[in-house]
Amino acid sequence: MSHYAVIAPPFYSHIHALEQLSLALISQGHRITFFHQADVRALIRSPLIGFYTLGAKTHPAGSLRHTLSLAARPFGPSMFGLIADMAESTALFCRELPAACRDIAIDGLIVDQMEPGGALVAKKLDLPYISVACALPLNREAGLPLAVMPFTYQQTAQAYKRYETSERIYDWMMRKHDQVVAHYAQSFGITGITQLHHCFSPLAQLSQLVPELDFPRHHLPNHFHCVGPLRAMKGSATTTAALSMGRQRCKVYASLGTLQGHRYSVFKKLVAACTHAQADLLIAHCGGLTPKQSETLAKTVGVEVVDFIDQPQAIAAADITITHGGMNTVLDSIQQLTPLLVMPLAFDQPGVAARVLHHGVGQKLSRFASSKTWSEQLTDLREQPEIKPNLLRLQQALSQAGGSGYAASLASKALRFGQPIMARGVHG
Repeated sequence: MSHYAVIAPPFYSHIHALEQLSLALISQGHRITFFHQADVRALIRSPLIGFYTLGAKTHPAGSLRHTLSLAARPFGPSMFGLIADMAESTALFCRELPAACRDIAIDGLIVDQMEPGGALVAKKLDLPYISVACALPLNREAGLPLAVMPFTYQQTAQAYKRYETSERIYDWMMRKHDQVVAHYAQSFGITGITQLHHCFSPLAQLSQLVPELDFPRHHLPNHFHCVGPLRAMKGSATTTAALSMGRQRCKVYASLGTLQGHRYSVFKKLVAACTHAQADLLIAHCGGLTPKQSETLAKTVGVEVVDFIDQPQAIAAADITITHGGMNTVLDSIQQLTPLLVMPLAFDQPGVAARVLHHGVGQKLSRFASSKTWSEQLTDLREQPEIKPNLLRLQQALSQAGGSGYAASLASKALRFGQPIMARGVHG
């Protein structure tokens, strides 16, 4: 039995996906420990997974609240504050993780692409590590927009210029984080690493995104594996919920995730849009609304408001999913054959929305549009018959990707042998 460390940013969606991968590894006989500041312990639900607290002095209990508040409103100065917090988190891992790994005899690391500290420490300790893309992959490729950009896929000189310019702006914004990466790489005696995207594993890189939902890529590394959604293993059954285009009243499921669930004004506009479209609405605000706000929204006929819910089940019962574009919600909707209205708010969500549009499984919803426009888009989406075959095609791709069990097998093999694991169809 091997003992593996999990290193991730302190956000629920990332922790949840890596928790499922961890449980699959535990079922194979391995031991898993998450390393992070004290507040992250509460995000891990399974008692089978260990936790090692870092940052007792610099990141004491209660300090995560500040980071999450910045992530919930990542605009203007808050964005630079969030980047500064990300840099501090990476520095924390680089300072304290090496001794912690030695303390409990870690054999290898499972590192979220968004947290380079884990990769730097693995290289310093000469331990094997794998990278996991829980959100859109951060692997860069000439001729493609960065994951955080809202651009459509175009192969023109003008588009290439736009992609290059936006990449320079992004790098300028992330310079404080990159400085921390470069500093610790140099301190650890590691050459060739100055930015986050230089830190991905040479052994195996796993992604929840499948090629059928991405823009066309031609230069991913040979050890890049598209494993599909990292979810609880439930045998071999495949969900085959049917699109119900003929219902008299449309059923809408709406969630803005754990970080954006506080947006009362958005939910209020959604209520008005669904009322105008004669649609029933289920809102899951993930604890972001006050009891009074929830009660006010639920006074409208046909509207139900909850904090948390079994999301796949709720999506399976819906005709349309309205989402901020979080990767987990989008993948859940495709698995349940539910069309999407994506209202991107931050991070990689604009990139996710662009891919949903590119593959014809939904529409983009502007948060600045009127409730009448939203209502028209709800009605229009139900009347697009071409969405059904597109959803079926992507659902099949997700079901064949392998999921948590396949991801765990790849991770275990890469970490055990310390050799690159080539993707299916690649011979090395």
